[in-house]
Amino acid sequence: MIRLEYFTPEDFSQLIAWIDSPHLLMNWAGPMFNFPLTPDKLDWYLQDTNHLGESDVFIFRAVDTTTEAVVGHISLGSLSQKNSSARISRVFIAPEQRGRGLARRMLTEALRFGFEQLHLHRIDLGVYDFNEAAIRAYTRAGMHTEGCSRDILRYEGEYWSLVEMSMLDHEWQARQLAS
Repeated sequence: MIRLEYFTPEDFSQLIAWIDSPHLLMNWAGPMFNFPLTPDKLDWYLQDTNHLGESDVFIFRAVDTTTEAVVGHISLGSLSQKNSSARISRVFIAPEQRGRGLARRMLTEALRFGFEQLHLHRIDLGVYDFNEAAIRAYTRAGMHTEGCSRDILRYEGEYWSLVEMSMLDHEWQARQLAS
């Protein structure tokens, strides 16, 4: 099982250690940060987050409830009250924890937070098309592929395409009833 807890400055050093290359940083955050990741950059990232009823971004660390180890990172942002929607981003699994199905579980908990705590109608995400393991995990969690923004980002002379995925509240509820 996975439990999401708010990401805090005490988590900065671990995330910085995980994001150890410019390519990995671009895959994790897109052009939001430049390498290397630093505490100052993460302090900026954390500003005005994680306050129910106030924030439009929630940033989490993922904790394995069996070992109590922090195994990942995920955020739910771009919160729109008007549209009752949000976007999942910056999903990361600790390198030594990959291959255990944690991305699906982490995403499920972020969806639970969005649909059950924030009462959202729609949650979406974007994932680079070469990240096939993430796409499989998100599909297993119930996300639906909506399309692909082709060649949306240029990185080191190559173009990256972004697969767009989403889930609606009634799809979430149907999955909960089925499980």
